[in-house]
Formats: sequence, structure tokens, C-alpha cells
Amino acid sequence: MAAGAAREPDPSPHAVDTTLVDVPELPEVESARAVLERYALKRRIVDVDDSDTYVCRPHHPGEIRDALVGRSLTAANRRGKSMWCDTDDDGPVLGIHLGMSGKVVFAAADGDEIDGGDYWERGRAKGDYRFTRFALRFADGTALLLVDPRRLGRVRLDPPVERLGPDAADITPAQFRSMMSRGTAPVKARLLDQEAVAGVGNLLADQTLWLARTHPARPVDELSRPEVDRLLRALRTAVTSAVEGGGVHVLSVIPARHPDGRCPRCGAEMHRGVVGGRTTWWCSREQAG
Repeated sequence: MAAGAAREPDPSPHAVDTTLVDVPELPEVESARAVLERYALKRRIVDVDDSDTYVCRPHHPGEIRDALVGRSLTAANRRGKSMWCDTDDDGPVLGIHLGMSGKVVFAAADGDEIDGGDYWERGRAKGDYRFTRFALRFADGTALLLVDPRRLGRVRLDPPVERLGPDAADITPAQFRSMMSRGTAPVKARLLDQEAVAGVGNLLADQTLWLARTHPARPVDELSRPEVDRLLRALRTAVTSAVEGGGVHVLSVIPARHPDGRCPRCGAEMHRGVVGGRTTWWCSREQAG
């Protein structure tokens, strides 16, 4: 989609693919970051469509364009679910957040999609750019697009990434123990706190707690040192499996997160509740409390 081209109306809530309600999480964002790194670096930017004032808030239309035209992206970074790109000549940092339905697409000069990451292709039409919210166009005619049906993504200059906690893929045992020793929050809520550990979303949290056999509502101050260490091992296993498998949809407990679902490990009934403001599933036997 060319910068400035007309967009189709946003879909109604009933038109949204509900299979993507709980993504993207760290693995999907890493897939998007890899698209940036493979294709978008060291290309001169000649145009920017930053006309969506909601996605590009707090910037006014043209502000991001004025800051980026003539520059190139030099590095693609990620911490947790946040991505950002450095620009040449000490230019501004371009922050990109996928929200809950966004995908980064690199498109050829003729509009064909070259790469859009891994997870979004499940059930989506390749080359469907109707819901482009932001676009960079390069000197060779290629383009980088943020396609986001639900319009929950975010693009901004110089994002405050320093507020994020350690990345869930790299957090050290000392950092994890410190994060789990503060306050009395339910353990799932603490895992979802992006200032405590960056990158864990609803599905990664459920998988981690299921692997560790920990009830999601357990207050963090009640966890023993061995339980905290087991949680960290479970988190590392969940993140590694999801990254290697192309997204959180490959995690073993996900197919059991439905009414009448059974624990994949012991066959007990899966229970459902709300913890940390999110729909949560756990094994009624092995995560009893």
C-alpha cells in the first residue's frame, strides 16, 4: 500500500480473528524483529505515512516523516514485546509495538509481500494491506508496513524502553528472584508485569505456570526459593519452545485452554478463572495451590 493511500474501514469487533486475541508475545515480536533485520536496514527512507494519529500518538501527522526521510535504519532491537530501530547519523529511535493484532511486512516495489514474519500467516491472506497503519517507503521502491486490523499497535519516536524489565529470554536468576520477591501480587500478574520481566503475555504465562505446576493466583511472597527457581526454568523452556516453533501457538498447554479441556500431562480437568485481569487456565490437580 502506498503511503497516503486510502484505507478500508476498520473491521467490527466481530470481524476480528479471535485466534490472535492473546498474541503477539515475545516469540512473535522476535519474528517481526527478524523481518526488520533481514530486509529493512541500510535502505534510504524517501517517504513515511504517519497519518494515523492514534497509532502514531503523541506525534502530529508529518512529524515522524520529517524526522526519518533521508535516513536509514541501522539496527533492529527488541526487549520483551517492544521493538525499536536505530537510525543513522545519531538520528531518532523508531519504536514499533505490534499491539494485539499487528504484523510487520516488508513488501517489494510491485507490492508483493516478501516477508511478514511467521505467526501472522496462520489464517491470514498474504499481501492483504487494507489495515496498514504506518509505512516507510525506501529509495528502491520497497516498503515496510505495520498492518494492524485492530489498530492497537503503536509507532513513536524515542520510545521509553528503559522502563521495561529484563527480557524474558535473557533474565538472570538473580533478576528473576528479585522480581519474584517484591510485594504480594499473584504470580501470574507478576509474570505479566512488563516492568518486572518483559515479553511474557497471557499464553506464555499460562504455559510457564503449567510447566512449573504452580497455581496462577499464588502470592509471590509465598513462593519458596526452589519454587521460584522452578518457575525460571519453566519460563526459559516455554520461551525457547515458542521461539523455535514460530510462536506461542505451539505451546503444549494451549490446546487444553477451553471448556472441557484436559491437562496434557495428567488428564485432569482444566480450570478457568481471571488472574491479573486476564483469562487464565490451570490444571485442577497439579496446580491446585
